[in-house]
Amino acid sequence: MPTITTKGQKAEAVNARDFDIRDMIGYALGDVGNNFTFNLVNSFLMIFYTNVFGLAAALVGALFMAARLVDAFVDIIVGRLIDNSKMTARGRFTPWVMRMKFPLAASAILLFLPAAGHLPMTTRVIYSFITYLAWGIFYSFVNIPYGSMASAISGRPRDKTSLSTARSIGSASGAAIVSYVVPLIMYGSSSHQISPHRFFIGAAIFAVLGVFCYIGLTLLTVERIRIDKTERVPLGKMFSEMAHNKALVMLVIIDIIVVINQNLSGVTLTYLFNDYFQNKTAMSIALVFNFTTVILVAPFAQIMVLKFGRKESATVALFCGAAMYGLMLIIHTHSPWIFLVGLFFGSLGAGVFNLMVWAFITDVIDAQEVISGEREDGIIYGVNSFARKLAQAIAGGIGGVILTMIGYQSSSQGGAVQSESVANHLYTLAAAIPTICCLGAALLMLGYPLTRDKVVANADELARRHEAQAGQTS
Repeated sequence: MPTITTKGQKAEAVNARDFDIRDMIGYALGDVGNNFTFNLVNSFLMIFYTNVFGLAAALVGALFMAARLVDAFVDIIVGRLIDNSKMTARGRFTPWVMRMKFPLAASAILLFLPAAGHLPMTTRVIYSFITYLAWGIFYSFVNIPYGSMASAISGRPRDKTSLSTARSIGSASGAAIVSYVVPLIMYGSSSHQISPHRFFIGAAIFAVLGVFCYIGLTLLTVERIRIDKTERVPLGKMFSEMAHNKALVMLVIIDIIVVINQNLSGVTLTYLFNDYFQNKTAMSIALVFNFTTVILVAPFAQIMVLKFGRKESATVALFCGAAMYGLMLIIHTHSPWIFLVGLFFGSLGAGVFNLMVWAFITDVIDAQEVISGEREDGIIYGVNSFARKLAQAIAGGIGGVILTMIGYQSSSQGGAVQSESVANHLYTLAAAIPTICCLGAALLMLGYPLTRDKVVANADELARRHEAQAGQTS
């Protein structure tokens, strides 16, 4: 088969089976594994730190923000490192997942070590920061190659939509399982007293299950587009070219807003159902709704994309989500079941964007190659991951500060009884945050340049270039 060389990269055609359901299942399993630890940390680590370790909410927020800021810059380094790593018989990205899944699992388990709660307070804070930072770094070494893998599995727009849909289903499934199971196992004899040891056992089980999911990912997927670097593009030049990619800049900003919403919503819903509704069963259902509505949208993904386009579908859905969350803010219900209904329909709006976000990234990668002639899967995914980590840092900091501002009381005994005023403030936060974030993201999506027609045009242009290059070398 011919070898295609362009600028500082060489693309080789790979003899492999055609893209099929195995790739979709394997890719879905990857984000099931991701969310077995990510959602555990994202939704439950703060309440574990405040109600088991006895750390003040503001301190936890500052800890999260500092660790995520460091981690965000690590993502750029990881993306660059992966892009410039040697091509192997399994591709460029798969070997990283194969190697780094074990330290990721170990670091996730150490986050919830009950014995650490008995350390002196200063030592406890240091332990929390180091283990949280380590988990974030190891997660980057798995998640960035995993995300970059999508553009290597297939170059066809239809397959990219399928992979994004599969990933979203995997993400929602993993998050839903964790969200439903953890509230049911994390309490001891009292419905409001968290059991450190039950929490730890749950974390260990999910970490091990995550390892098996990553094994499924590496066994079932195939990297068909393999581009070897013949020369390295200077980092400054690369970022300069990316800065002129309006689609990348817009996606980064929108993703920051959406991730802030996801992180704050996961935290606020946990506190809302723990302290306002005081209903752990409804908490499980709420957290499941917050993630699994994407599964209901998934069967219609291809239809929506083909008929309206990714940008167009996501924009309308975000506006609808903002409207529903705004309604829940206005009515301020005391019924957990009425709130669950509103949450269900509101999360459908954000679910459409989450369903398509990974395809958005592959579209941006294609757009960047059209602009610069260089394919930079890892670094672009790293830039987006940087943005998401930055959003997580902001959300972590904001979450802790807001909880402190409303007077939330921490405890080292499994939890404290909150005042009626604090409980009402928790409701306002749980409804207002997604209203503002969904509306902001929807307004920005209006300016996102990669319409349905533009995505198709970019794919056709890259196919034309590669065909011409192949003809020159044959």
